[in-house]
Amino acid sequence: MWMSKTEIKMRERIIKKIEQAGAVSKRTAVSVAGADLDLQEQYWLPYLVGTVHDGIKKTEDSKYYRKVVVL
Repeated sequence: MWMSKTEIKMRERIIKKIEQAGAVSKRTAVSVAGADLDLQEQYWLPYLVGTVHDGIKKTEDSKYYRKVVVL
C-alpha cells in the first residue's frame, strides 16, 4: 500500500502522542484532548483509525488507543 510523506508524518505524530499518553489498550484509551492532539492531527485521526498497518483503534466512547501486537 502506498502512503504519502504527509500521511506517514501524521501517522507517526499521532501514534507517538497516543503512546506517550499511555493508551495501549481499551482500558487505558484516551480522548483527543487526553492525547493532546492538535487540530491537524484531529483531522487525520478518522482517516488513520482502523487501518491494518497503524493499529490505532477507537472505542465506543470515542477514545483512542494504540493496539500493540506482540509476536
